[in-house]
Amino acid sequence: MKLLLIGASGSGTTTLGKALAKATSFPHLDVDAYYWKPTNPPFQEKVDVAERQAHLQTAFEKYENVIVSGSLVSWGNYWKTAFDLVVFVTLDKDIRMIRLQQREYERYGNQLETDSKIKATSEAFLNWAKQYDNPTFTGRSIKIHRDWLASLSCEIMEINSEDSVQNNVLKIQSRFN
Repeated sequence: MKLLLIGASGSGTTTLGKALAKATSFPHLDVDAYYWKPTNPPFQEKVDVAERQAHLQTAFEKYENVIVSGSLVSWGNYWKTAFDLVVFVTLDKDIRMIRLQQREYERYGNQLETDSKIKATSEAFLNWAKQYDNPTFTGRSIKIHRDWLASLSCEIMEINSEDSVQNNVLKIQSRFN
């Protein structure tokens, strides 16, 4: 089973991916680990496009069963036929933004007030994430995700992460053959 969890930033794809990996013993690959260079603080430098695509595809192809979490919309046509099941994870914008603000505080703490670069990067990220539901936004958005999902050849399942992680794990597992 090759499974993709996709949704807005803060919708819970990574959390769900980790829980599903624990329940199934499938490896979990998070797209952010391939997109971003490991830096301190994190999420400061992107990996070269060709390099990140190659590394993720190599890791993905090692496994018969694997869970990937994250958006692969701009990662090439390979991913349009790579999965058996794609789960689109949704969440109310207000709840999602509260989660993201909490995550930013947990990640950076007082640096959000004392480090001007971290503060600016965090604010830019939150402003970007806020645009997800805007139908005219040209960055990662619900419209772009839905258009990409419509181009896939596999089964698509939609879940809402307001439901418990455990219930969503069970819903997804019910789709396994």
